[in-house]
Amino acid sequence: MQIAKNKTMATTIALLLMLTMAISLVVLPTANAQSTSKTYAFIGATPNPVGVGQETLLHVGITAQLASVALQWKGLTVTVTKPDGTTETLGSINTDATGGTGVVYVPTMVGNYTLQTHFPEQKMPSAAGGVPANTTMLASDSEKLTLVVTQEPIAIYPGVPLPTEYWTRPIDAQFREWYSIAGSSWEDNKYNEGPESAHILWTKPLTIGGLVGGQLGLVGSGGESVAMENGDAYQGKWSSRIIIAGILIYTHDTNLRPLEYTAVNLRTGEELWKKTLLNNLTISMGQLFYWQSFNYQGTFAYLWVTSGTTWTAFDPFTGEPRYSMTNVPSGTNIIGERGEIYRYTVNQANGWMALWNSSALGSMSGSWNPSGGFGGNIYGVLNASATSPTSARQAAERAWSWNITIPKGLPGSVRAVALGDRVVGSNINTTDINIWAFSLKSGQEGQLLFNNDWKTPAEWTAGNISFVTYGSGWTTTDLTNKIALIWIKELRQYYAFSLETGQYLWVTEPEKYLNIYGPGRRIYDGKLYSAGMAGIVYCYNLTTGKKIWEYDTEDPYTEILWSNNWPENIYFATGGKIYLFHTEHSGNQPLPRGAPALCLNATTGDVIWRVNGLFRTTSWGGAPIMGDSVIAMMDTYDQQVYAIGKGPSATTVTASPKVSVNGQGVLIEGTVTDVSPGTKETALTLRFPNGVPAVADASMSDWMLYVYKQFPRPANAKGVEVTLDTIDPNGNWIHIGTATSDASGSFSYQWTPDVPGKYTVIATFAGSGAYYASYSETAIGVSEAPAEPAAPEPPAPLPPYETYTIGTGIAIIAAVAIVGLMLLRKKP
Repeated sequence: MQIAKNKTMATTIALLLMLTMAISLVVLPTANAQSTSKTYAFIGATPNPVGVGQETLLHVGITAQLASVALQWKGLTVTVTKPDGTTETLGSINTDATGGTGVVYVPTMVGNYTLQTHFPEQKMPSAAGGVPANTTMLASDSEKLTLVVTQEPIAIYPGVPLPTEYWTRPIDAQFREWYSIAGSSWEDNKYNEGPESAHILWTKPLTIGGLVGGQLGLVGSGGESVAMENGDAYQGKWSSRIIIAGILIYTHDTNLRPLEYTAVNLRTGEELWKKTLLNNLTISMGQLFYWQSFNYQGTFAYLWVTSGTTWTAFDPFTGEPRYSMTNVPSGTNIIGERGEIYRYTVNQANGWMALWNSSALGSMSGSWNPSGGFGGNIYGVLNASATSPTSARQAAERAWSWNITIPKGLPGSVRAVALGDRVVGSNINTTDINIWAFSLKSGQEGQLLFNNDWKTPAEWTAGNISFVTYGSGWTTTDLTNKIALIWIKELRQYYAFSLETGQYLWVTEPEKYLNIYGPGRRIYDGKLYSAGMAGIVYCYNLTTGKKIWEYDTEDPYTEILWSNNWPENIYFATGGKIYLFHTEHSGNQPLPRGAPALCLNATTGDVIWRVNGLFRTTSWGGAPIMGDSVIAMMDTYDQQVYAIGKGPSATTVTASPKVSVNGQGVLIEGTVTDVSPGTKETALTLRFPNGVPAVADASMSDWMLYVYKQFPRPANAKGVEVTLDTIDPNGNWIHIGTATSDASGSFSYQWTPDVPGKYTVIATFAGSGAYYASYSETAIGVSEAPAEPAAPEPPAPLPPYETYTIGTGIAIIAAVAIVGLMLLRKKP
């Protein structure tokens, strides 16, 4: 929490400079211009009190405002007297035009601090507030402020935890912590959790696809059924696609006209718009641009389409044009930390480098001018035309951020640029690897950092080896990790070089021969991952080049004609996981069955999930992309767009009988179902009228094949675990037990309540890698058992002469005999 507070406070400094005042002041006129003016310094602290080691934001300045946002009061200081009597001085401090500014201070001891601002004498730079220019603003000291520092930290606004329920856009701006799971597709996937199962959120048909059937079931290479064309080998279906702020935007077939884009909500599949952008133009890039000025702060979202030197920005939410830039200079794009689009140009022969910043074309009056809508251009280069408005020419001048001198005659060409850090370049041949770099750090611009030449092994020349560089001069150039890689085709090895020093680092062991056709690779978390036509995933230590693990993507049914493994390509690395999909340059018909999609543990290589036959991508259409922790891709088995990610679940529960007698059993029943957007499509509601059952992650791959691809129903699909609890009549929370749903989504549990009264029964599915949690509750009543009927009183005993024995008469006869005997004894 303190870390979050630190970030917030640090940001507040910048914002306070711009937001402290937006007030129109009424100043009483002065009769005569004064040569001097008294000033009134101030100091404030927020929060006050504050906990030891926590940040407080000091408000420092004088009451006199300045005439322009470009002006400042300079050289202010703050004297801090600590509880132990020692002092320190903060400064020198420059204000903004409001007369004040913010300074972060962190107290280190408990007690009362005393703070005082000191304003040094200086001239009024420009008339403001009734004070003429060049008036001497006299020195002043503020009142002394007591800052109370406590041992206990003060409360700060609690962070919002990452979602445990299914979520959609827009994300409330107060949920600052959610930035980590809400990345767009060009952000290297690090702002995504990554799916932990093959669970499908929704599907949408891209075009007619899948098996043809009929007569064409008898053709193909072996007289087998063939499929619709899928965009392989230069046909390019779904080849233009992007995810920006939770919106997936894609084309259907780039060979068709008009070229139509479809935009959908990535997490729900809901269509937002469908349009052709200008004259059948394709999207070149997306932009999330954060504008911050004294007047306005906020992020603008744009889709850029380009035609020659004219760039046009579109609104991703509506597909409508927003503004355009003309005469954009040539160069190579690079994205700044706030989303600025820069273009750099390097002239090695003449020794200069220039940087153009598109964001500087907007208004400098405090607001982002192009936000007002589409109409008129802003100009990209200096003196775009002689008749351009003055404001346009000024904007064009601003856009050129700098032009620096660099060393002349550096061999080869530029390979990568990191703004504020360095430019690296190289010249590569079979005898020499020359690597150089010059600085872009402030005050060191253009200084040569290194220029190293590495002599290659003799085998490179003897074997006439091939550099697989994909147009960049390197297989991989990674300025974040300061490493460059070259893949040597014939040797099937990676050679690594430092972009910190230019020195050779290491070489890997040879990979399997099929990777001569070029592996894909990904650098992630200090490791290099490589995979290709050999169907083996290799993991190397990025520091040493030593292999850590490997994984064989085995083909158990020999569908691949040239290998026992499936060729795979690495597409994503995030959240401790790497993701691979099968791809091929031009697959033969009928297509090989069972193409695997994989999610591996990035550290160990263990399988997190694998699904065979659910997803197959293409080398010539659009590759899978990720945003908002969802993978979107086109599948070449059926030409549908799939969204893969964690989805919502629904739990129901009932208990019967609703009212029972204490001591009798109760049957708890319910269901857990998948309620992702795709389950609401007609095809699935017809097949699953009672809903799509939720299943365990271990069964998910086969289950998705059954639900979305109509594969046979898995015989051994496992359901999910449901926790059953109750709140008893005395308000106690009692755990009843756990139940596991079956492949129909149903669960049941028999239970006997302990005491009479009303019970609330709660069924909870805690969620899984595929589903977010859900719960439901019901109520039952338990009555007292009826009292047992009282036992009857035994009859009172009768005198002997009244005793009867029914059915025998023995007792009666005995009594008569006794009477007779007594009479005989009385006779004389």
